[in-house]
Amino acid sequence: MTLLSPFLIAALIIAPIWLGSIKDTEVKHIAVIDQAEKYGKAFESGDTYIFEIVDQPINNIRENKDYYALILISDDLVNNPDAVTIYADNQVGLEFKSYISGQLNSFVENEKLNQYNISDLKKIIEESKTHINIKTVKWSDDGSETETSSEIAMIIGMFSAFLIYMFLFVYGTQVMRGIVEEKTSRIVEVIISSVKPFELMIGKITGIALVGLTQFVIWAVLLAGILFVFGNDMGINTPAQDMMSSTDVAELSSNPTISALMHYNFWEIGIFFVLFFLGGYLLYASLFAAIGAAADNETDTQQFMIPLTIPVIFALYAAIYSANNPDGPLAFWTSVIPFTLPIVMMVRIPLGVPLWQLILSVGILFLSFVGTTWLAAKIYRTGILMYGKKISYKEIWKWIRYK
Repeated sequence: MTLLSPFLIAALIIAPIWLGSIKDTEVKHIAVIDQAEKYGKAFESGDTYIFEIVDQPINNIRENKDYYALILISDDLVNNPDAVTIYADNQVGLEFKSYISGQLNSFVENEKLNQYNISDLKKIIEESKTHINIKTVKWSDDGSETETSSEIAMIIGMFSAFLIYMFLFVYGTQVMRGIVEEKTSRIVEVIISSVKPFELMIGKITGIALVGLTQFVIWAVLLAGILFVFGNDMGINTPAQDMMSSTDVAELSSNPTISALMHYNFWEIGIFFVLFFLGGYLLYASLFAAIGAAADNETDTQQFMIPLTIPVIFALYAAIYSANNPDGPLAFWTSVIPFTLPIVMMVRIPLGVPLWQLILSVGILFLSFVGTTWLAAKIYRTGILMYGKKISYKEIWKWIRYK
């Protein structure tokens, strides 16, 4: 799966693009009944849709299976824009409905403009339309200016946050399931005779963390290579391909996307990604390990999973809202709560976070890991050899209080 997963992820990205490039070659005949007698010329036939103005009862057209759909215009759309109905044997697709809506909207808009009897009114309106392109520039402490992109920063942050969200669940539950499996098969009794319970727990957490980082590096390299090859085959250039295919710095700088990407400190983002990934994983993995030690089988772990699942899901929602307001109270407080900060902080870093908040978050995260590890160790040392008893929160509290 380490080698197969990048291909599956790439397939999820490539398949929609490839399928979207395949055009529908089936010709669909559309009957149009224009009771207002003025909108027949609004429909332009093409390679996919052929429109036919008919003057027949609706029931006759319904029996004619050569028609894909029937469009009935029952009134003047200028005064009654709801007077359009599409009849079909099957539910028509959103693309077809949008196409018809676009055709009629353009026709009716032109008709309304012509009623003003102003010469070249349409041309005047078209010329008055303006697309404002807003640039964002970040001021540095040394007085320098850096052109940035809020959209790119949000994409980088949300992608990083989602990766950590996914890894927390995947590798955290992997720790829990491994402990439950060892406990169920009684192999843990042999292992405990050679190492202390705390050493066994830390070894399992550390080992899976290293596996997670190794898999992440392999996935990143393979996925980048797959998408690079796919981009060449499909004639789609990614920013990385553009940078590799061009040696002209001025040409690169003229591309807004590449120019914005070049100003981000990916070393900083990568370093903090590793720190928050490891810190978040160690925090949750220690608690997952405690759950695995306390339960006899995987079914019994479900009641203890909810308190761990809710903070992670809440963190993802907080990250989404924090992307729109990275300096707001929600973003700040979820960046200092250990159970939510690994995900939220990864969204905020590309948008700019004060150094003291980064140091504070990293410190809180790893101090919290020490605390949860101490707590999990108390549960682990008692629960790992406990069999045949349904564990409750009250029972776990007793284990924590044991000296």
